Amino acid sequence: MIEIFIDTLRNSILITGLVTVMMMMIESLNIESGGLIFKGLKNTKVGQVIIGALLGSVPGCMGGFATVSLYTHGLFSFGALVAMMIASSGDEAFVMLAMVPDKALMVMTVLFVIAVVVGIVTDFVVGKLHRKHCSNKEHSECGSHKSDCSEGFSIHEGDEHHEKEHKQRHFDWKRIVLLLGLGLFIAALASGHLGHEHAEGVHAHAECCHDHGHGQIDLLSEDWMNILFAGLSIIMLFALMFSSDHFIHDHIWKHIVCRHVPSIFAWTFGVLLVIGFGMEYIDLGKWVSGNTALMILLAAAVGIIPESGPNLIFITLYASGLVPFPVLLASCISQDGHASIPLLADSKKSFAGAKLINFAVALVAGYAAMLFI
Repeated sequence: MIEIFIDTLRNSILITGLVTVMMMMIESLNIESGGLIFKGLKNTKVGQVIIGALLGSVPGCMGGFATVSLYTHGLFSFGALVAMMIASSGDEAFVMLAMVPDKALMVMTVLFVIAVVVGIVTDFVVGKLHRKHCSNKEHSECGSHKSDCSEGFSIHEGDEHHEKEHKQRHFDWKRIVLLLGLGLFIAALASGHLGHEHAEGVHAHAECCHDHGHGQIDLLSEDWMNILFAGLSIIMLFALMFSSDHFIHDHIWKHIVCRHVPSIFAWTFGVLLVIGFGMEYIDLGKWVSGNTALMILLAAAVGIIPESGPNLIFITLYASGLVPFPVLLASCISQDGHASIPLLADSKKSFAGAKLINFAVALVAGYAAMLFI
């Protein structure tokens, strides 16, 4: 029980830290550019859907976290969010690349095509859901960015007091806390003290199946991701050092640290803790039968869980030849690893709506594949 608690705490810190860094970077880029960097994205929903699907295709949770951050900032449509969640397979993408590399790229390509089509249709049919989500938020990101841009324009109009406020820079306790916190997160990433422990068992199995020598690159290792995010965090560290007091206090501290970080961490820790204890006493392998139709339904249902662990059973069974491709397809469409947990913290309605669409698409695609393949 202590080990589960410690692993859950470590993974929660990792996920919260990654999401926070992504949100800081998006906030910084958007504010410093006066909203021009992401302005083009807001004017083309098809482009948002395609980019969302591409980000979802990135193995692991990195692309998913980026998409959720863009969506919660009002820069991505609901269809783009759905596209990411369909295209994303979380850590399972690494597992597929190691265990069934000949099928992995095909699966990822199929997921991308389905994601783009469903994302575009979603925006066309239920696009109002995203606009309602933005307008009903207490602190609408859409409104906040609009306000940020208008503040920038007021500077150019000659408001000297406003301009001075935006240029002031002091190393007060808020800036120091942010720098120390981000520095500790960078150190933890670089030293490997943070990581997704849920995939280690499957990683070991894949390494045994594909052990061709010590000289090969381990595609399942998350070290390269940790190094990448450590590099991005270092860039953000310098940005925090030289940013104005206004940006640190209003955009980073009040908006991200006070409003988003506590809820993201609480939901992440709570969900992972429940899943961790649940998986300790539930053997999903016993639920598996030779009935393909039932297996597709089961795979789609298990995929609703915002965690990679429960879904690894279907990839293992597929790699072992125990279940057909339609079951794997349904599982990959329905689940998205950890990417949707921060969304659960920000908007439960968006989480439920996106998961419902993914579940329905997983069933349709799975049963269609069962009939025609």
